[in-house]
Amino acid sequence: MTTSPSQLSLAAPPTSPQLSAPPSPLSRTEERNPRSAGIDRMSTLELLHLINSEDRHVPEAVAQVLPQLAAAVELAVTALSGGNRVHYVGAGTSGRIAVLDAAELIPTFGLEPDRVIAHIAGGPPALTRPSEAAEDDETAGSAVVTAVEAGDVVVGVTASGRTPYVHAALTTARTLGAHTVLISANPASPISAAADVHIAPDTGPEVLTGSTRMKAGTAQKLILNAFSTATMVRLGRTYSNLMTDMLATNAKLKDRRLRILAEATGADLTECGHALRSADGNAKVALLTLLAGSSPDTAARALAVTEGHVTRALRLLAVNGT
Repeated sequence: MTTSPSQLSLAAPPTSPQLSAPPSPLSRTEERNPRSAGIDRMSTLELLHLINSEDRHVPEAVAQVLPQLAAAVELAVTALSGGNRVHYVGAGTSGRIAVLDAAELIPTFGLEPDRVIAHIAGGPPALTRPSEAAEDDETAGSAVVTAVEAGDVVVGVTASGRTPYVHAALTTARTLGAHTVLISANPASPISAAADVHIAPDTGPEVLTGSTRMKAGTAQKLILNAFSTATMVRLGRTYSNLMTDMLATNAKLKDRRLRILAEATGADLTECGHALRSADGNAKVALLTLLAGSSPDTAARALAVTEGHVTRALRLLAVNGT
């Protein structure tokens, strides 16, 4: 995975905490799981069956928080469509999952750099060499969001729901006028008061006590995938379920772009290639010329008016008879 410097902020070295979250009981993710108490005496296949059985609870837990997730998507759509940004803030496993999601939006949806930005406690080195102490650094958590503006959305990601780095980031972001979202696996999170929306699937005790890279981490991956994908679809970064805005930066992706055009229009690959060249490589413009029979210039104007939404542009062209 490659991540541009503009997408990943570097947290300062740990300093004295300032905004400590109130003390709280352990979250359910840190409880001992009675179903896995004997894992050190299980066969390999028995152990894998147990892990798989526990993992099946994760999508069910995520399904219970879809209304909160929808609210977070609406905040992100409003922010990004209005020229604002979305920031992910996390530490450890949560931070690494957040960085992964943010990094993949550029090639998948052609998202401009610096629109969705991931901040991980400990900075880029923490991606491959864990920096556990960094999650307690509230000064660094506050520092990574000092450039946040009113109208931005800051999404804190923490399995325990009590990470000081995330708490400080959310608290500071709110004072700057940003909307705040917390993704945790702790419905009783003591820092949830700093969030406008709290998305908290109850994934329960882990197979390995406290190892939140497992069920809690899987839930965070599912939630962030859904959050960012739904946001991009709502912003018109797809046509139907096709990745019309993907960046075709290698031979495989260039071939995929042609096949997407063929799939969407029914035209053969030769015709799609000609349309793409006429559109100066813009797949959406090429798509409209093939579907509506319009010129590239007319298609481009329709997309500009409809903020890149192909379906809306098609309707506009149909109304205008072009």
